[in-house]
Amino acid sequence: MAGYRKLGRTSSQRKALLRSQVTALINNGKIVTTEARAKEIRGIAEGLIALAVKEKDNYETVTVKAKVFEKDKDGNRVKVEKDGKKVPSVSFVDKEIKKDKPSRLHARRKMLKVLYSVKEVPAEAAGRKKGTKEIDLVQKLFDEIAPKYASRNGGYTRIVKIGQRKGDGAMEVLIELV
Repeated sequence: MAGYRKLGRTSSQRKALLRSQVTALINNGKIVTTEARAKEIRGIAEGLIALAVKEKDNYETVTVKAKVFEKDKDGNRVKVEKDGKKVPSVSFVDKEIKKDKPSRLHARRKMLKVLYSVKEVPAEAAGRKKGTKEIDLVQKLFDEIAPKYASRNGGYTRIVKIGQRKGDGAMEVLIELV
């Protein structure tokens, strides 16, 4: 007997399918899929959330000097003449950043092995590259999802049966973050 569901696919196709569905679940909060897939997704997603809960406060805040280019009203960089050359005018600003401790960095890299990168496209710019932005799902796990489940010991997802699919009769379910 196998230790996992094979889902009628080769190993590479199965890993890609599970990665994409876990990514969609964390990005959207819920997805509709078959029962067998949902049971496989649940283990992966709950592992990622448990890792995020464990490492959510494991960082230190560091103050760094950041270089900021001065800009005019049109958003172009202001240039000043220095030694006969035009160079951009620069000012330095103190900025606080979160610096991951080693165990949180390791957790972040483990999550990145599973999650695909996601791009958000605004409705008015559909089909165009302009206006798209990359969503950092690992940061979402640490900042939004982990604090929600900090007091909970497992059981981060729920599977609700919807009914049989019309085409092949497979049991469809809704898997969602609780």
